Amino acid sequence: MKNIFIEGIQGTGKTTLLRLLGEALPDYQVYWEGDYSPVELAWCTYMTEAEYEAALAKFPDLEEKIRNSTYQEDDRYIVTYTRILAERREFYEYMEQFEIYNGRRPLEEFKAILLKRYENFSGSGNIFECSFFQNTMEELLLYYDMTEQEIFDFYEEMFAPLKDKDFVMVYLRSEQIEENILQIKRERSDEKGTELWYPLMLRYLNETPYGKKHPFEGVEDMAAHFRRRMGMELKTIEKVLKDQAIVIPAKEYRVEKLIDKIR
Repeated sequence: MKNIFIEGIQGTGKTTLLRLLGEALPDYQVYWEGDYSPVELAWCTYMTEAEYEAALAKFPDLEEKIRNSTYQEDDRYIVTYTRILAERREFYEYMEQFEIYNGRRPLEEFKAILLKRYENFSGSGNIFECSFFQNTMEELLLYYDMTEQEIFDFYEEMFAPLKDKDFVMVYLRSEQIEENILQIKRERSDEKGTELWYPLMLRYLNETPYGKKHPFEGVEDMAAHFRRRMGMELKTIEKVLKDQAIVIPAKEYRVEKLIDKIR
């Protein structure tokens, strides 16, 4: 059994493919973005004991829920805080500061955290959503402003402990980037038609160091970023992952044939 990593830029159907593979491969463990995962920390805290105890003290009404959503790794406390139902927005804003993304860690610390988790990872028969490229590549491009060669070197180091652990990536490639963004804008709106995802994504991009130098003004700029990221990810596949990645056209594949390729 393989460890399947599903990747692709926004709007390519990663979540749909994760669901379809999970249904077709019932013996596999499926990890959605935000779950407690052996490889990824997106939408999770990475806290010291002091930071964890401070959070419990700050939100006593949520203590039981926080403890039930906590996983300890050595001296760190990982809380899947986005899985907790809380009425106060303050809770999510507070917990978010303890993630490892969005420039919250120096580059060397960021690398060390990821590398340690990849080295400690074992087992097979897992399907991971956005657990190798998406969040990390955004970090490298938008926060650390790394060159192509620096990104290749980074991923050479990250891939080394995974390449012999039944690793296979399924990468969803799409050239319809503007259309994908417009579709997400429509789909991720409330019942009144108020857009939810798009303004948050635009604000996220503009608050990064890269975005402050190169402001994002609309769909065209956002599409240019996703096109740049996809190009970088495909080059990384070519130079680093090589035949341990399967690149397929987004939304134009048959799951049965894909599974044959994975096996």
